[in-house]
Amino acid sequence: MIPVSLLVCVVAAWCALYLADTLLRSSATHRISYESWLASRGLMLSPFHVRWQTTMFNRLFAYCARINPRALYLWFNSGLVFGIVAMVGSVVLLIKTLQQTLAQMTTDNPRMGGQQTLQVVVPGVNLPTSQLAYFFIALLLSGVIHELGHAVAALREQVRVNGFGMFVFVLYPGAFVDLFTTHLNLISPTQQLRIFCAGVWHNFVLCVAALAVLFLLPLFLFPMYSTGAGALVTEVVQGSAADGPRGLSVGDIVTGLEDCPVKGVEDWSSCLSHLSHTPQTGYCVPIASLQPSWAHGRAFKRLDGTMDCCSNNSLTDLCFSYIKPQSKNSREREYACMPVRKMVTGTRVCRTDGECTAHSHTASVCVTPSLENQTRFIRVTHPPNTHMLFVGYPPHLQYAVSLTNFVPRFAFLHLDLPVFLETFCKYVVSLSGALAVVNSVPCFALDGQWMLNALLEATLVTVVTDRQKRELIGFFLLLAGSALLAANVALGLWMVTAR
Repeated sequence: MIPVSLLVCVVAAWCALYLADTLLRSSATHRISYESWLASRGLMLSPFHVRWQTTMFNRLFAYCARINPRALYLWFNSGLVFGIVAMVGSVVLLIKTLQQTLAQMTTDNPRMGGQQTLQVVVPGVNLPTSQLAYFFIALLLSGVIHELGHAVAALREQVRVNGFGMFVFVLYPGAFVDLFTTHLNLISPTQQLRIFCAGVWHNFVLCVAALAVLFLLPLFLFPMYSTGAGALVTEVVQGSAADGPRGLSVGDIVTGLEDCPVKGVEDWSSCLSHLSHTPQTGYCVPIASLQPSWAHGRAFKRLDGTMDCCSNNSLTDLCFSYIKPQSKNSREREYACMPVRKMVTGTRVCRTDGECTAHSHTASVCVTPSLENQTRFIRVTHPPNTHMLFVGYPPHLQYAVSLTNFVPRFAFLHLDLPVFLETFCKYVVSLSGALAVVNSVPCFALDGQWMLNALLEATLVTVVTDRQKRELIGFFLLLAGSALLAANVALGLWMVTAR
């Protein structure tokens, strides 16, 4: 569900703004000065919508439109081709997303939600409030670059730009350019198509550029940050399984989870996934160290059928199982409650007793923690500290710790700088790519509407000579595209807020 506090704050802020606007407009003494102040600054206010427009960037747009005309011609022709391909691809993607949403609605499998390429984003619901700054800045940047493409393409085709502006609708920021409609209607459909496709083309280019920066970030930050030596801890959730005197701390470098080496965040995630889907790791322990522990109480079954043998509720002891040394052929298992840190410190991991005898000169046995289903015992290596010992569900450990691949070379460097750049680039990739997809959809009021109309005028004029028939074809295609997008948004929003 949508957080009530966020909803109340948003509605209260808009109500206060709209009330102040209404009072000033109805005031006999302040009305004229207030309206002239709004007009001079290009501001327009309406319920849940604030809009600002200016002409101060027109010279910049005109300068960009004059840079290397031949290169710009090739550039916007490439955008035209991309726009047509994106229009078809966006429809295919929306159909696939709709099928995935419907499948998710009819299944109880929680993993299917993460398989969707497109998802509706609602701040405070599936977007953490701590990430709102990244989201809004990346969304605004994507919108500005989108409109920059339209403006430069329009000026190159001799279409006047009346102005550039930004707006906020409810919570979402955006940008727009105001084109002179008369000029736009006088140029050919192909020229119109270059202008209409320029927005999604620039979004795609921005997405690729952000992806390249993200990929080359280790190279850019190499003089200040090193990578490949482990995953650096940047945050530990207070009260989580990773917190505590012998847990992880900010600045620790994790180099391994059991026998799985960790060189970065990707290794950390893959190692946790591997450990959660494979049987519990065992440890090679000398048989002599087990004998004093045989006297600990009787083993008993838990409710899930697994065995336990520690009845003293100690936080330092754990039940281990092993094959009785005297009965190798019968495979009879013995259980012992032992001090866990003492048993696993400095020991080799194993799966069978044979792995222990092959690497040890003393008689050893492979002991395995006897835990509940899906629970794992994991040794986290973070030198020079002793191992952090974790007992629980592996994904809980992943959510308890924030990590980065970048380790500062100098003490004065901030741990969060690479995290900020990495996170921002990921948001730009996601949001700029999403804008390219959504605006390519042949839907009313989006770029796809004008792209489709111009495409039909450019390609069907000799096949369907009657203009009204071409417009009718375009109308039904737009109706289908609008219904497809509306279904995706409505069902996606329901999935996000209702579940």
